[in-house]
Amino acid sequence: MKALLALLALVLATAVTAPAHAQGWPLERYTVEDRNSGYFYLGRQTRLLQDDDFQNPGMFAVDQGAALWRRVDGTQGRSCQTCHQNAADVMKGVATRYPAYDAKSGGIINLELLINRERVEKMGAAPFAYESPELLALTAYVSHQSRGMAKNIDISGPAAPFFEQGKEFWNTRRGQIDISCAMCHDDRAGMLLRGDVISQGQTNGHPMYRLIWQSISSTHRMFEWCNTSMRAEPYPLGSPEYLALELYVAWRGRGLPVETPSVRK
Repeated sequence: MKALLALLALVLATAVTAPAHAQGWPLERYTVEDRNSGYFYLGRQTRLLQDDDFQNPGMFAVDQGAALWRRVDGTQGRSCQTCHQNAADVMKGVATRYPAYDAKSGGIINLELLINRERVEKMGAAPFAYESPELLALTAYVSHQSRGMAKNIDISGPAAPFFEQGKEFWNTRRGQIDISCAMCHDDRAGMLLRGDVISQGQTNGHPMYRLIWQSISSTHRMFEWCNTSMRAEPYPLGSPEYLALELYVAWRGRGLPVETPSVRK
C-alpha cells in the first residue's frame, strides 16, 4: 500500500512540475506580421490549459478521432486507416490547405465535408451530421497532425470568386445590431467587450475547445454564434455562405500555426 501511495505521489508531482508542453511555443509564434492568433489575446491560465496536452480538454476529441480513424464502418469494410495508413504521416500538412476550391463539387470544401465525402464514396458509410461529436473528433484528429505548421490557403484561380464572396460577407453589416465581422475583429481587436478581449477572429486553432460551451466546436458553429450575437439570422452549418466566409477568414490567418485543438473562452 505504501509503495502504491508513493507511486501515485510521484505521478502527481510529475504532472504538476513537468507538464507535457506540446505547444507552449514562444508568444512570437502566434503573430505573423499584423496577424495575431486568438491565443495572443488569452489570459495566462487559458494559455497554459492549451499548452499542456494532459490538461487540454480538446485532446479528448483528438483521442476519439484516433479511434474513429481506425474503426471499420460502412458497406466496404474499410476504415480511414485502410486507405490512408498512418495519419501522422499522410495527414501532415493537410489542415494547412483547407478550406479549398473543389473541382468535383464546383465550390469550396472544408475538412468536415471532405471527411464525410470520403466516408460515403470510399467506405460506403453514412455521413456524420455536421457538428456531431464524431465529425468534430475526426476533423480535430486530422487537423492535429498539422499542428505547428503554417496556414497556407490558395485563393487563386477558381477559388477567387468564393474568396470575394467571403470577403463581402466579412465586411457587410447585418442583423438588428447592424455591425459587420470587420467592425469587431479588424477595427477593435485587442479592445474589451465586457470582460473579454476581442480577438482578430482567426481560425487557425479550429476545431477548438470553447470553455463557455464546454465542447469541441467547428468554425461554422462560431460563425453561427457570431451571427446570432449580431441578432442576424444564421446560415446552416456547412452552407455555401459559411464555406466562402471560412475561406476568407482562413486566408486572413495565413502564416499562423495550426493549433488544433486550441482552447478559447
